[in-house]
Amino acid sequence: MIADVDPAKAEEAAGVAHCEKTVARKLDVTDRDAVLAAMREADAVLGAVSYTVNLDLAKLAIEAGTHFNDMGGNNTVVAAELELNEAAKAAGVSIIPDTGLAPGMVSPLAMHGVRKMDEPESVRIRVGGLAQNPTGQLKYMLVFSVQGLINEYVEPCIAIRNGRVVDDIEPLIDVEELEFPPPLGTLEAFNTSGGTSTLPMTLLGKVRELDYKTIRYPGHAAAMRSIFELGLMNDEPIDARGTEVSPRDVLETLIDRNVPHGGDDIVLVRVAVDGMKDGKPAQAVYQMIDYADEKSGLTAMMRGTAFPSSIICLMMARGETPHGAIPQELAVDGDRFIEEIVARGMPLEVRFETG
Repeated sequence: MIADVDPAKAEEAAGVAHCEKTVARKLDVTDRDAVLAAMREADAVLGAVSYTVNLDLAKLAIEAGTHFNDMGGNNTVVAAELELNEAAKAAGVSIIPDTGLAPGMVSPLAMHGVRKMDEPESVRIRVGGLAQNPTGQLKYMLVFSVQGLINEYVEPCIAIRNGRVVDDIEPLIDVEELEFPPPLGTLEAFNTSGGTSTLPMTLLGKVRELDYKTIRYPGHAAAMRSIFELGLMNDEPIDARGTEVSPRDVLETLIDRNVPHGGDDIVLVRVAVDGMKDGKPAQAVYQMIDYADEKSGLTAMMRGTAFPSSIICLMMARGETPHGAIPQELAVDGDRFIEEIVARGMPLEVRFETG
């Protein structure tokens, strides 16, 4: 079942699934009784809606006795969902928030690498969604919601530094260069929020360093940092010649209007875990360079977000995840997760080396 408040969108999504068992239904996610009834028809539910309703949906899933995972988007909401652990255990269901790409897929991959080490030391996560043919000064196209994009650029970043969780790292700084195979070449990566999800707390005391950066074409970070420093990402309304306006509302409107939408995209993932194995330095690297799929009509970002979330949803329905409200890096078997990712044609490469 695919449900949406707009039945036309539900029908469109059902058509993309290319499965006779897939049915479309109109459903208002704020209609408690209707959602509860729909959940009771399913073994597991994937929430691909605004993070603002995820906590309510998780509570309804527990009441319905149905497994639930969502695509997250807000650390506070995720923390509140995880507080439902005992209730979820009592109901015999799994609640796994913040799935998708990053946050999402990178968490089980990072945990898989940490578990390969006798003494894990650091985790570096680098992820980006890019246009195959960039244009303009920003060299960017919208591959997901503009609201989510600005959240990543404006909110404090969370990391582990020198064995301690640091939750006030500035976004859009600490730019580094990364090399990828042609035609990509040299790209940049910089601090953004959200991508580490629950990993800092999960790995506190296990690694000394953990951070997350977003990958973009060179020059993007400097341009967006200038916009940030001008205050154009601020929510608070200001007086602009006698009119109260939110700078962020204006910025989001202009980005939505002027930055390209759609088109062929690329998703880049590089997760590197360093540590010691059998007394020698070791590194586990997980890398994916995924392009839009012309045959299926799915963009790389669609694949990168939907496939990991749906894999976890299927794992829950099959009884392969523990009961309770649990971070995905603790709930999902890394080997099984990687098998499922590769089985869907995602070009994930896994490399483990010892020095």
